[in-house]
Amino acid sequence: MNTTTCLTNIANEKGEFVLPKLQYAFDALEPYIDAQTIELHYAKHHQTYITNLNNALKSHENLIKLPVEELLTDLNKIPADIANIVRNHGGGHANHCLYWSVMSPNGQNGNISKDLQAGLDKFFGGLDSFKEQLAKSTIAVFGSGWGWLSVNNKGELIIETTPNQDSPISKGNIPILGIDVWEHAYYLKYQNRRAEYVQNIFSITNWEIISLRYEQALKKLKG
Repeated sequence: MNTTTCLTNIANEKGEFVLPKLQYAFDALEPYIDAQTIELHYAKHHQTYITNLNNALKSHENLIKLPVEELLTDLNKIPADIANIVRNHGGGHANHCLYWSVMSPNGQNGNISKDLQAGLDKFFGGLDSFKEQLAKSTIAVFGSGWGWLSVNNKGELIIETTPNQDSPISKGNIPILGIDVWEHAYYLKYQNRRAEYVQNIFSITNWEIISLRYEQALKKLKG
């Protein structure tokens, strides 16, 4: 898997974006996230972002074959008639591709690379402190949005949040871990208990993929 683009540039014969294959069964993340939530979130919500993005790009053939990350990099260059759609639905597609990939039924801290562990130690005071800081920021997101672990243009690990489906990519950062706190991501199981959902994400976090993303992000910055 090309984890930098997170399969977001997979296309059908028409050059349209398609829903990437989920790497685990709908019930594989239980008891932390239930099968019904995964199925609805993946097959309905994520698919809707893709459908709306493809529809918007039909009149802009020069854009539809670009990876969505490239579309999100500079939204000022996107034609005005579709800029908000690319921001919202292109962002939704990219964000969800990352979200699915950084969860695993076999999530465990032991898969963190030495480089990522060193980064977490340097910028957050260690893994446990990082989890506390990310959870606090993510839980505090007002309304719908995301909490992120990203790499900025200096190669530093940062915690950030975005509203709605905004992507760190549009701010010049490279996201390597994302936690979705739209209500559809957790409400069937957790109702209003967002904090419990966020804490439980760390039990299914795919540190192997996140470590690989970190490595790729640093290589990209070095050119």
